[in-house]
Amino acid sequence: MSAPTESAAGSRLNLRRLDLAATDGATAGALVALIRRGAVPDARTREGARAILEEVRVGGAAAVRRASATYGGGRPSGELVIERAELTAAVGRLSREVRRALDQSIANVRRFAETQRPATTRTTIVPGVEIERRWTPLRRVGCYVPGGSAPYPSSLVMTVVPARVAGVREVVVASPADASGQTDPVLLAAAGILEVDALLVAGGAQAIGALAFGLADAGLAPVDRIVGPGNAWVTAAKIEVSGLVGIDLPAGPSEGMVLADHTADPVLVAADLVTQAEHGPDSPAILVTTDAYLADAVEAEIERLLPTLERRSILERALREHGRIVFAPDLDRAIDFANAYAPEHLSVDVADVEAAVARLDSAGSLFVGPWAPESAGDYATGANHVLPTGGLARSCGPLSVEAFGRYSQVQRIDRGGLEAIADTVRTMATAEGLTAHRNAVEARFRSPDASASADITPAGLLSPAPEASDR
Repeated sequence: MSAPTESAAGSRLNLRRLDLAATDGATAGALVALIRRGAVPDARTREGARAILEEVRVGGAAAVRRASATYGGGRPSGELVIERAELTAAVGRLSREVRRALDQSIANVRRFAETQRPATTRTTIVPGVEIERRWTPLRRVGCYVPGGSAPYPSSLVMTVVPARVAGVREVVVASPADASGQTDPVLLAAAGILEVDALLVAGGAQAIGALAFGLADAGLAPVDRIVGPGNAWVTAAKIEVSGLVGIDLPAGPSEGMVLADHTADPVLVAADLVTQAEHGPDSPAILVTTDAYLADAVEAEIERLLPTLERRSILERALREHGRIVFAPDLDRAIDFANAYAPEHLSVDVADVEAAVARLDSAGSLFVGPWAPESAGDYATGANHVLPTGGLARSCGPLSVEAFGRYSQVQRIDRGGLEAIADTVRTMATAEGLTAHRNAVEARFRSPDASASADITPAGLLSPAPEASDR
């Protein structure tokens, strides 16, 4: 198998090609750039988001309206918060077909989410020392749902359903209006079905600021955590407020990767390869294959497919700027590269598919075999489609019920338990020079009549007090 390195292969699409067997510096640099791409926006975007956040923190609702007037995403009336009554009314206007699709999507996501509900546990360390790991749902969360050029009621389902399963008391959704200032009726209805408490009509950094700081002048209280995908401005704003409220993770452009060999159908591979690129012009689409003939056939099929798709201009730009074909000398090298890249979405279509899947350990969501399109996971399988991007799948997982609560530790200790560990506490505290820590244990074993300078060992025996300088 022979393939050009970082060059066109005769296709007008001009998908750039990389050969993992190549040893030149240019190829090595291109591979590093792909793998270590990151999900955090550039410094200028973060600075811009920081400025908008400060304006919202100080100016409240008026600042959000000004930002929306400048950047888009607001209603012409300036209305910011849609209350539950209006959301409920939108449910009644749904067609039967759309209502049925929403209901199935919600039911499937809920079914999978219910398997994730964390449990509170208790562990006895030694007799008399018990630690409870208590899981508690968050009180109030904000779910960001992208909008503007395209509505995403599916993202509302993916963020709100696990919050409801977790037992979150209040859920606020933020989503921008479209270019004409309208909010998608299906998104409104999905919010109504899920009994969202309020919907903030705003996007970008100003929406994140409103969720994090609250809008007292619009009746919107701050949230405890913000989740959901968004553009670079949303991601930058989430990073900036993460010291004040919790966030799920920073999310970059949607990513799609297909791992395929000579047994794969190029028509299906092409269909899967362009799926996530449809989200935006900065979305990577990468084919990793051991077969040059498959690569050529996939490129030809994409050329045939593009004219039939509504978002053709977005797809062409994404594929031209971020489309890649990566050749591997064998499946082992292909799998190693996929793990190193850690894609958000990974379709796997090879001869021994389960053996390959068993070795793929760094992807947000895997789609196994020719009957598993990524769009099935986006809408209907029940798996969450809010996933780590930018290589964060090496260390982070999909949005889940656990994101909507937190653990606390409850430590129960009786006298016998403290006696069993007191010497360790005393010794460690002394070694660190933290005598107040040591004294908190020793004070519990002093009899009321004992001298303030006397110590009691865990066995209950008196021992000389430390030197005054240690106190």
